[in-house]
Amino acid sequence: MSSTVSSTPSSAASPLRPGARAIVTGGFGFVGSHLVDALTARGVAVTVLDVCPPPAALPDSVEHRYADLRDPQSVRAALVPADVVFHLAGNASGTLSVDRPRFDFETNAEGTFNLCEALLDLPPQRFVYLSSAMVYGRPESTPMPEDHPLRPFLPYAASKLAGEHVAQSMYESFGLPAVIGRAFTIYGPGEDPRRAGGEVSQFVRWHLNGRPIPAVGDAERKTRDFAHVDDLVAGLLTIADRGTPGEVYNLGTGSETSLRELADVIGAVTGRPADLRCDDEVLDDSYRHVADIDKLRALGYRPRVSLEAGVAALAAALGEHPELPSMPAVFHRPMAA
Repeated sequence: MSSTVSSTPSSAASPLRPGARAIVTGGFGFVGSHLVDALTARGVAVTVLDVCPPPAALPDSVEHRYADLRDPQSVRAALVPADVVFHLAGNASGTLSVDRPRFDFETNAEGTFNLCEALLDLPPQRFVYLSSAMVYGRPESTPMPEDHPLRPFLPYAASKLAGEHVAQSMYESFGLPAVIGRAFTIYGPGEDPRRAGGEVSQFVRWHLNGRPIPAVGDAERKTRDFAHVDDLVAGLLTIADRGTPGEVYNLGTGSETSLRELADVIGAVTGRPADLRCDDEVLDDSYRHVADIDKLRALGYRPRVSLEAGVAALAAALGEHPELPSMPAVFHRPMAA
């Protein structure tokens, strides 16, 4: 591939046109499965690269290829020509990154390098890397624009930022048309309660089981930008279609909600008050974490799912007694003496 940096001409056919082909790494995961559904609804054929087998029979327009992104040969063997590549695979748990930092780095940082390197020989029209707003660290201003300082304090955030740097360097040095999306706090149907750490799913599951809702942090000071997975997918499709290579885009709603307000919404949509009990001795993430989405709005994006509607739909999908969440929030592990 030429080392001359070039962007996709504005006259080029959309990488999301009917009949186009997409690769989705991690396509059987929470976000990935929703993205695959959205792509197939557009008439895009999808190849899923995943270490996991399909959870159900796949439609004719979707194929699965096994790929362990930590293994360069596995990645190269799985690749097929594609118009657009969405890179979603990797560790998404901050807690797991504290427990297993090497696994986290190998999966998120080295895995992204292995994929990008392989794509230099089979370049798509667009490469979309799903990063995390955790790369910002503790906010210095709210809402946070894309040029906010980057000070990750969890191994997970550091590995996602390393993946960003890989993608951007592959654009600058080789012309790989990479765009980056930084996701804020995502929720929606299909989250694994054993792995998901987002407050919306956890709170709703505790509440539907008639239990008090345990939370970490200050219920008033800890605020988040809760984005429904359908809006996240819409954001990913927007930057794939109209994003500028080499650029970063916040993927959120721009709306701020405290833990207390979230509990109130859950109580309102379920018809009974939510019993929120916060451990306010752990304040590591009691900050305002909200996206400035002006840059994404300039591409025509608008969030569609209100928190009330999203929580109501999630509660209906989960039913009366869903599996309780089991992923704790862990920020520190003491070093061995």
